[in-house]
Amino acid sequence: MNSSQQAPLAVTIPTEVFDLPVHEIRRGYRSDVYFWRAKRALEASNRHRTATMQVFQKQHAVVCGIEEALAILTVGVGHYQDASRAFALFDRHIEQKRRIRALYRGDPEQLRQALDERKRIETALDDEWVSELDCVRVYSLRDGDMADPRETVLLIEGPLSEFVHLETLYLGVLARRTRIATNVAEVARAADGKPVFFFPARFDHWAVQGGDGYAASIGGATAVSTDAQGEWWGMKGGGTIPHCLIAACDGNTVEATRAFADAFPDTPLVALVDFENDCVQTSLEVAEAMGDRLWGVRLDTSETMIDASLVHAPDADRQTGVTPALVRNVRQALDKAGFTSVHIGVSGGFDSKKIARFESEQVPTDAYGVGSAFMKGSCDFTADVVKVDGRPMSKTGRAFRHNDRLVERVL
Repeated sequence: MNSSQQAPLAVTIPTEVFDLPVHEIRRGYRSDVYFWRAKRALEASNRHRTATMQVFQKQHAVVCGIEEALAILTVGVGHYQDASRAFALFDRHIEQKRRIRALYRGDPEQLRQALDERKRIETALDDEWVSELDCVRVYSLRDGDMADPRETVLLIEGPLSEFVHLETLYLGVLARRTRIATNVAEVARAADGKPVFFFPARFDHWAVQGGDGYAASIGGATAVSTDAQGEWWGMKGGGTIPHCLIAACDGNTVEATRAFADAFPDTPLVALVDFENDCVQTSLEVAEAMGDRLWGVRLDTSETMIDASLVHAPDADRQTGVTPALVRNVRQALDKAGFTSVHIGVSGGFDSKKIARFESEQVPTDAYGVGSAFMKGSCDFTADVVKVDGRPMSKTGRAFRHNDRLVERVL
């Protein structure tokens, strides 16, 4: 905390970008129930003492999720003026949500009426909510900052009863976003300036795409594969021709590439060239057919297969998947045929270690597509009360740790 030397910093992403379930946050519906019960116990016993909550994690990491955590605090700090009435309204709100989901396959007029009723319930819940943001001060690092192990990344000061129920939410946000940003940053460093494409959408639940794509941008990804992944930071999804399109064209990669190019003339054209497990021949065929329209080819050979250009190599048993030798074969063939401007992208089983090996061996790769490697590992955050009314108060081993890098945030 260093508020005397740094002006308070406003949030950099508007709260509405995060599409937060505001009423569920306020009611503790998505919180570990013991935090919600702690809030209710503090309120019932009229304990509104000021607490300092300190948040940290245990590894070198690229911090991400700070802005989203601040948004959660912005909408969630406070209490209900009539708790009993608010709880009854919230139960109706959840029931109405379920009814609306069922009505999407039913009568349109009933759906409209149900949507109107939900709005009335939400308005009534808003009327019951008393925001206490003015009683809370927040200090944090910024998204994209490097954090050391156990370095404080977020500090919240205010009446504990007004924000204790939010701990599950902001810790979960920080854990996921930081994990992805850190993984992407590791891959981006290994790629040494070459484009890194964030393509893990198929490996996780669709609902996490917005925040994951934002975290990927913080870590250094160049592109994402879905529009939702780019929503928070203003990018559209991109990618190459999928295998299914080639299959629909009877296995003819050239025909599939031409169909794609005709449908999307303004999209950089990247052909997927491993469908017949002969990346060299297919790359040449596509380059000859598409000419200057072709930006590049992508090699995505299965890790269980050996490309046709390598089956007779002395070390063929070690040439499964996309290997340096395969990339060099494709590059040499394209250059020899005069297609020196055609780029080569690679995907399939790439992580920071494999990319670092490619770079150290100066493999002529122009871009890397990475998927599930971005989702691996963990980056767990912990929150502790470390002061009460300005005096040290914490469980043993979790004392307050001063951090000059924290900046006061305006919610």
